[in-house]
Amino acid sequence: MSIEVLNESGEVPAPVAEQELHDLARHVLDQLRVNPRAELAITLVDEDAMTALHVQWMDLPGPTDVMSFPMDELRPGSDSETPEGVLGDVVLCPSVARAQATEAGHSVEDEILLLTTHGILHLLGFDHAEPAEEREMFDLQRTLLLTYLAQRGRTTTAAPDASTEH
Repeated sequence: MSIEVLNESGEVPAPVAEQELHDLARHVLDQLRVNPRAELAITLVDEDAMTALHVQWMDLPGPTDVMSFPMDELRPGSDSETPEGVLGDVVLCPSVARAQATEAGHSVEDEILLLTTHGILHLLGFDHAEPAEEREMFDLQRTLLLTYLAQRGRTTTAAPDASTEH
């Protein structure tokens, strides 16, 4: 599996280690049986870059927390082999995540891990526009994040089913 993590946010060090984001993404993709040859990019950007993307792709002003850009429309696998391809890009804005974490009373790291999981689920076709979709997506998001953290011997202060800003 090719997972590339880039910190273009200007925050050094990044609020979450690149290896942590890589490991979380691998966990999510493994749990959802995405082809091991799938490609994923996770990029952390500053508010100006996120604002530009938010305006260009969503026609909404200002920065947001996470955006997902699917490429080959890969979906979670079943017992059969799933196709390989480019899953797409997850773009995160640490400064927006920091503000949300402060408001919610948990760590920036927990917020970014939550947003990364959320973004990957969007790449895999999950959405939360309708109540039933939201329940399915947020239940899966919670399960994936909590099982990842449990494997690391950690817990989270973030509500893994919390709604994100976007």
